[in-house]
Amino acid sequence: MNVQNMTSSNGNKIANQFIITDEDTNEYFQSYNSMIAKKVYHSSDVAEENVMQILLDKKYWNFSNTTSKYRNKFLNETTKQTQAKIKSGEYKLVNLND
Repeated sequence: MNVQNMTSSNGNKIANQFIITDEDTNEYFQSYNSMIAKKVYHSSDVAEENVMQILLDKKYWNFSNTTSKYRNKFLNETTKQTQAKIKSGEYKLVNLND
């Protein structure tokens, strides 16, 4: 596992906002102590076009303005775009915080 703080537009580390990469190269966004989102990749090739599935935590995916800001950065989209992808079934709401 590799854990890194997210960074601001000026390159400063953001407290309590993390990107975690597991041994299978899947990426997670964690805000404070809650897992918010997971990018599941095909094989070990981490590239945007190789994302197989996006999973969002059903309870925390839109928990606060701060969580939303950094989730948007992690997914490279707006909250409105995320909501549309949830509605269409492209993104799955699951429990990422067992």
